[in-house]
Amino acid sequence: MTLVIQQLVNGLALGAVYALFGVGFALILTKMGVLNVAHGTFATWGALVAYLAVVDLGLPFPLALLAGAMAAGLIGVLADIVAFEPLRRRNAGHFAPIIASIGVWIILLTAAQAVSKDSATSFPDRAVQASPIRLGDLVILPAQLLNIVAALLVAIGLHQVLTRTRFGAAVRAVSVDPRSATVVGVNSARTLRLVAFTAAAIAGLAGVLAGLSSNNVSFDLGEALLLKGFAAVVVGGYGDIRGATLAGFMIGILEVVSAQYISSGFRDAITFGVLLVILVVRPQGMFGERRLSRA
Repeated sequence: MTLVIQQLVNGLALGAVYALFGVGFALILTKMGVLNVAHGTFATWGALVAYLAVVDLGLPFPLALLAGAMAAGLIGVLADIVAFEPLRRRNAGHFAPIIASIGVWIILLTAAQAVSKDSATSFPDRAVQASPIRLGDLVILPAQLLNIVAALLVAIGLHQVLTRTRFGAAVRAVSVDPRSATVVGVNSARTLRLVAFTAAAIAGLAGVLAGLSSNNVSFDLGEALLLKGFAAVVVGGYGDIRGATLAGFMIGILEVVSAQYISSGFRDAITFGVLLVILVVRPQGMFGERRLSRA
């Protein structure tokens, strides 16, 4: 029984990273209307900046974590200004931004590969020195607890901001119709840049925690997060922060449990097979709403 509980804890900790990344991906996908395939590289750059801050600058891990998230956020804003904002002004549709995001992805991935010298590394042991938490035979690592707390705080905080603040109302208005939002006094350009910064910063935070938990900081760190994050958004319900969070946790648990009790080689196949079944039963996702359309 202890082993089952331990694996559930491990799954929650892994799923917390997926949930965190999925929350940021859901934000940029639904509020900006961009399927940004470069979003995973924001996580990579967050991890790389945090690693360099710890190793080269000697910063404590909390400051390095903040630096990684901020750097990823700034990169997200720069990508939006260069690649997406000009397309929005020209009403370029949905396909052109996807192609633009592929270009951003290749550029950022190549730059990350150059900075990391095409090799994987890990945060030093001094980054997080707290002792494991032991509850009988159950062991909870500090990094696991940090993952879960960070995911819950970000998801709850972002949901509250989007549903209960004037900024959230502005974001919702801009996501529906930027021109109409401008008419009623909303600065659409500034709002979308704040959304881009927030989404990329959350991705950077997820990247730092992923690198810390897996002892792997490399140029392709964000690629796996992109796939799992997109799955969390779709299964959770398009545009719902709560759904993306819950689905992220669920994906992590499925991965760990299937690897432990079935086969690690079929872990991804089993996980996405279960997610496929969920979508077949409920195509709008767990928290999505059914939409009726006239023929």
